[in-house]
Amino acid sequence: MARGHERTSLRHRARYLFDRTLARSTGTLLGWLAVCCLAVVVPVSTLLVWTDPAAPRSFSGRLTQVWRTSAETLRLGAVAGTPARMLLSVLLGLIALLCVSTVVGVVTTGLGDRLTELRRGRSRVLERDHDVVLGWTDQIFTVVAELVEGRAGAGGSVAGRSGGGRSGGGRSGGGRHVVTVLADRDPAHMEAALTAALGATDRVRLVCRTGVPTDPDALALVTPGAARAVVVLPADESDGDLTVVRTLLALRALPGADEGPGAPRVIAAVHDGRYLPAARLAAGPRGTVLETDRTSARLLVQAARRPGMPAALRDLLDFSGAEFHVTDVPEAVGLSFEEVALRLETSCVVGVLRPDGRPLLTPAPHTVLGPGDRLVTVAHDDRTTPLADRWARVDTAALAPPAPLPEPPARLLLLGWNRRAPLIVDALRRTARPGSVLDVVTDTAPDPAGHGSPRSPGRPHDARLTVTHHVRDLAAPEALNDLDLAAYDSVIALSADRTDQGAGSGRPDERTLLALLTLRSWEERTGRVLPVVAELRDHRGRTVAPLGPASHAVVRGELTALLMAQIAQNPELAAVFEEIFAVRGGALALRPAAHYVLPGHEAAFATVAAAALERGECAIGYHAHDPRAARPHDGVLLCPGKAERRVWRTEDRILVLTAGPGHEADLLPAQRPGQVPGSTAGPQLRSEEP
Repeated sequence: MARGHERTSLRHRARYLFDRTLARSTGTLLGWLAVCCLAVVVPVSTLLVWTDPAAPRSFSGRLTQVWRTSAETLRLGAVAGTPARMLLSVLLGLIALLCVSTVVGVVTTGLGDRLTELRRGRSRVLERDHDVVLGWTDQIFTVVAELVEGRAGAGGSVAGRSGGGRSGGGRSGGGRHVVTVLADRDPAHMEAALTAALGATDRVRLVCRTGVPTDPDALALVTPGAARAVVVLPADESDGDLTVVRTLLALRALPGADEGPGAPRVIAAVHDGRYLPAARLAAGPRGTVLETDRTSARLLVQAARRPGMPAALRDLLDFSGAEFHVTDVPEAVGLSFEEVALRLETSCVVGVLRPDGRPLLTPAPHTVLGPGDRLVTVAHDDRTTPLADRWARVDTAALAPPAPLPEPPARLLLLGWNRRAPLIVDALRRTARPGSVLDVVTDTAPDPAGHGSPRSPGRPHDARLTVTHHVRDLAAPEALNDLDLAAYDSVIALSADRTDQGAGSGRPDERTLLALLTLRSWEERTGRVLPVVAELRDHRGRTVAPLGPASHAVVRGELTALLMAQIAQNPELAAVFEEIFAVRGGALALRPAAHYVLPGHEAAFATVAAAALERGECAIGYHAHDPRAARPHDGVLLCPGKAERRVWRTEDRILVLTAGPGHEADLLPAQRPGQVPGSTAGPQLRSEEP
């Protein structure tokens, strides 16, 4: 049979004719509906009448009965008589049916619109003491998870401690913590994504609302004035920092917004430091604004120099173990900082918070604590630990003599380029030992993302760091063949920004994962270990990243998200974190244990703490080297007991809060430039080093 003349079944032709007829108009649809109803109702009514023993005997009488049964079924009236009366009855029935249908339609439409509005998240949240998160970025999963974990760990004392004495602000929702999210997204999708990330938990009730955070009317939906804390996430768009500033202004423009003790704490973050002053002005005196790019760049530089630092920072800043606390110890007044540090058995003291809120971290050991001073500690909970009656035992025979830490010139490899890359290169320029080398490999040349050149990111070329730029396709396995990977001390792999244009901009993590796969293949082929720190945009990429035993994956913005959650839990820590991560830069360090105690000697952790105090540092924990472990650089034990004894080895490392940035932390207190022996330099004297 010729094509185009295939026989079509009667069923398909009838269905096509029916579908085409229904598509004509609403009147046609009503006509077909009436025909279908009559085709069912009239035969069934006829059958009922003809099978009824009490039905009339005459044919006309039975037809009248069929009419009445059909009319009652269709609600058209059942008036019998002349055709005119029957027609009027049908007309009245149709009018009544139309009126009832209209009322039902109006009610159904109104209820449907209301349910749709509720599902869209446009109703106002009537909660108190809840946490509000504004915006939707990759950091929201970390922020919400830490807010839940922090509130669960702190119990009911959080509201009284951080809410500034807010009254009547108890938790809502049957004792569960309420986290409200406002973003320009579908609330059902937001709630589903957060629930999938958090898992099944009865400790939190998620309330998602849709709206633009820069709109005061949309902000009013989440009642930020009654919240415990408001977190403004840094937007990923090119003008994301301007969006954060406008959101902060919108928060202050809300009716009833105030800056008194009962106002919520506002925590925000911007990418570019140029917008930091404006954002802080918009946030007001009760606001805290962090800078993500510079903090991330410092973390990557630290991680490249000291393997294991990313894992140690995450353990220190999340709520799953030990973290920073501010505690009152009245009996410490009049005692020296060294005595207090060595009389606290389960807490590691790192500084003092003055009565005016100014932190004094790693003070001189003989610094005397005065009235109103509070201790900044690293502990497993915020309970006040009483001072022991005696100092912890210090094994003086195991103390290592003070000496500078040698640090030879480094050779590093930087793969990829984004807006943090110039900050990384600039940090390496300012802190590298003379003779250091940095090789930069990017997909395009010379400036792949408009974020500065690898050769000159804001500073002239100097003798400290020699920068060489190579153009390679990082997704190709042969991209690194002409590089001597064995000569590098560490590798930093960067993923492209969301706003970057060019190859792979749609899936930046995939190209980074391919580069990691190439490096891992080289490790397996040569049997050598190459320290690699990779910056990923998606937190799900960390689970599939092909990492070697000395490699780490850092999720972009994760550190900032952890800091924001910590400040939301305890606002007093804002000044402490500002000092650690902004003023001092790389203040946290993993140093060899041999710098503090003699290798092979058995000594208590109090000995390490005393040696660190002598060097102007505060010991927080240690990493016991285990060559049999799959990842020998991971696993820092935070806040060990001062009396805990062990044999210290050369490969062990101590996590300390240093006295100053960069190379100055490797010098003795009397050797630091510009500091008189025995004095304590204030934060304003410290240069801004990573």
